[in-house]
Amino acid sequence: MTIAASRPSRPAGEPAVTQMPAAPMEARAHRLPRGIVTATIGHLVEWYDWYCYVTLSLYFAHIFFPDQAPTAQLLNTAGIFAIGFIMRPLGAWLLGLYADRRGRKGAMLLSVSLMCFGSLIVALVPGYASIGYAAPALLIFARLLQGLSLGGEYGTSATYLSEIARPDRRAFYGSFLYVMAILGQLLALGSLALLQFVILTPDQLNAWGWRIPFLLGAVGAVVVLFVRRNMAETEIFEEKEAKARERGTWAAVRRHKLTFLMAMGINVGGTVAFYTFSAYSQKFLVNSAGFSAKQSTLICTAALFLFMLAQPLFGIIADRIGRRPVLLWFGLLGTFGTVPIMTALAETRSPIIAFLLILAGLLIVSGFTATTAVVKTELFPTEIRAMGVSICQAITASLLGGTAEVVALQLKLAGHESWFYWYVSFCCAVSLLVYLAMKETRAAALRAEVPVA
Repeated sequence: MTIAASRPSRPAGEPAVTQMPAAPMEARAHRLPRGIVTATIGHLVEWYDWYCYVTLSLYFAHIFFPDQAPTAQLLNTAGIFAIGFIMRPLGAWLLGLYADRRGRKGAMLLSVSLMCFGSLIVALVPGYASIGYAAPALLIFARLLQGLSLGGEYGTSATYLSEIARPDRRAFYGSFLYVMAILGQLLALGSLALLQFVILTPDQLNAWGWRIPFLLGAVGAVVVLFVRRNMAETEIFEEKEAKARERGTWAAVRRHKLTFLMAMGINVGGTVAFYTFSAYSQKFLVNSAGFSAKQSTLICTAALFLFMLAQPLFGIIADRIGRRPVLLWFGLLGTFGTVPIMTALAETRSPIIAFLLILAGLLIVSGFTATTAVVKTELFPTEIRAMGVSICQAITASLLGGTAEVVALQLKLAGHESWFYWYVSFCCAVSLLVYLAMKETRAAALRAEVPVA
């Protein structure tokens, strides 16, 4: 259905009054920016907490896994990072189902509460020297809670943004999910840089200073709870009665089985490439390219900052020319550009060249990150939208995103590190085939009435 087709025709002789009254329109215009902030600020805090684990694992790996070689310590912490992804499909199902039946607001409040609790555990749990194997066990429990939270947060936030946005700006608004995700990662890297260069000595940072960012993340989650408690439910969700949604949920799932497969295919390459260039690259610079931890932090922070700024630009392009061409940008360049970029990154000793190579990889990935949320929300109907988006994102993230670092480190230990580059390229090629086969979704109507805000 096109936008024009959704507008009622005006009978002959009737006055041309097609706009809503001024007060409701002004109220919608006022609520829209606030709704975007409300939805995405939770995404910021959750990804800050999630990436604190990634950025700080270089400093706390020896606390939980002492008396091991550095690569083995990183492999153990990476394994726990991957375990956190196991809960993401369960969180996507539970919180997504709750969001589709009871409302997007309640699910978003619950997700950030779980993330707060998980971060608090990581901040306070003693090390192996104090409580033995209970230390890594509690670390695993915290990551499971955070995985449950993040599994439901993405799909619910993406659904909320798409349902409050104008049809011609959905990709632009949806791109702010990754803006906030990257901003969360930048804040995690920034907090580490501040501790490294200004506040603490290396010994203090390794001993206890790494706990500070996790504690700040828990406090930030509490702030988001207060911000979200007065958020408005989307009008699209409220158009259908709760009982009608419950009756239609599983029937809709059965009708859209192929849609679930397509949405997961859209994610395959982008998920692996995103985690490779945004998360694993910091360890890759230290463990493979020979850069110091401080150099790695600065290089990745600078590249991620520009990557963050690029998201709305790619979103605007996707609103202008369509989602499919932007996805094809990623699919083609990811398939044929990953191996040269990673090979050059492993061989360079110049911080500037390393920065440019990581930035190039991230700009390629922008074709995926800026459009993936809106594409999936346009594929699913209202009654299973949050659950569908969440589950497809969570499954691919669990199977491919969370294991990317483990695969890379295992191949390095086996002496075949370059095989990982080809693995990433292959995943991008799988998604490229989906992009070539899929139809454009830009004209999809999430509702019969066109939003006016």
